[in-house]
Amino acid sequence: MTSSSDIAFTPTVKAIQARRGSRDGYARMEEKGGWPTTITEELAAFLAEADSFYLGTANAAAQPYIQHRGGPPGFLRVLDQGTLGFADFRGNRQYITVGNLQDNPRAFIFVMDYATGRRVKIWGHATVVEADAELVSRLFPSGYRAKAELAILFTVAAWDVNCPQHIPRKFTTAQVSDQIAHYETRIAKLEAELAAAKQKT
Repeated sequence: MTSSSDIAFTPTVKAIQARRGSRDGYARMEEKGGWPTTITEELAAFLAEADSFYLGTANAAAQPYIQHRGGPPGFLRVLDQGTLGFADFRGNRQYITVGNLQDNPRAFIFVMDYATGRRVKIWGHATVVEADAELVSRLFPSGYRAKAELAILFTVAAWDVNCPQHIPRKFTTAQVSDQIAHYETRIAKLEAELAAAKQKT
């Protein structure tokens, strides 16, 4: 690769960009160094709030697979400037992701924040770590009710922030509950003020 964005911008992709008029803009971005290759404070802060992401892998035959990962905010941990890690919680036990990574370590993380319209794409390589109870314990979210079978470490190669166009705004039940509680408190206060004003008249 001559630029970090070459991890996604293959010659075929660049040819399509040229044909459709976006190549010049991306070429200028590449001249400035391309996409970030290390975890910045901004990215770390974004990931610390994430309670969900999608992990993309592909098997030896290049068949892609995407699996959702969820947990309490911050369960996707920043271990250093180039490494992410998370405890792999027990699910349906198909082990497709684990099998894919054994054959092909290339992986992709997609993190979406629907409430704010932010999304981040992260390319890299992932490693499955088994029989390391200390690492699993270090990555496991405190107080979370789940069982972790293993750990996955993700080495970051490049990352990019997408534009917010066409992202529907969605909110979690906790976010909605907080807003409802806020408005209920406000309404109760206004009703009390109105009742007090009526008594004075």
